[in-house]
Amino acid sequence: MANDQELWDQICQGNAQAFTAFYCEQAPRLQAFLRQLVGSPQVAEDIMQETFTRIWQRPGGFRPERGTLRAYVYGIGRKRATDWWRNQRPEDADDGEFNAVSSSETASVVGDALRRLPEETRTLLWLREVEGQSYAELAEILGVPVGTVRSRLFAAREALRKIWKGAGDT
Repeated sequence: MANDQELWDQICQGNAQAFTAFYCEQAPRLQAFLRQLVGSPQVAEDIMQETFTRIWQRPGGFRPERGTLRAYVYGIGRKRATDWWRNQRPEDADDGEFNAVSSSETASVVGDALRRLPEETRTLLWLREVEGQSYAELAEILGVPVGTVRSRLFAAREALRKIWKGAGDT
């Protein structure tokens, strides 16, 4: 596969095959990440589609010197999810869809512990531990310095450790 700059150049030139390959590789992972942010499979899918549609229609924002193409896409998706949350009416949050959790997640101790963390902490852990994003990629996605990413990850892991320890005491 081409490096990020070559791939981006192909996408900017309208190469549908390059875009499709990138989409097929990244879309499922982005959608899973967005599901963690918004809580709704359908909304996550919609935001993921909007993210890739924007990239295809207006490819111009990626700067390889600032990070990877994957981090760029996750950053766009994260911003779109944040915009979606800002536009929600309070009564929308009570319709049950956004709080729906699959039975396998309910049974998962890890899932329960993660849900007890603040959204920002949960997002950071998800991107690092599940998606395997590097510290530099996380810094780009979150718009913070790498040192801040490291300290936030340490604090997030400590918070998760305390939740697990507390669960074991009952």
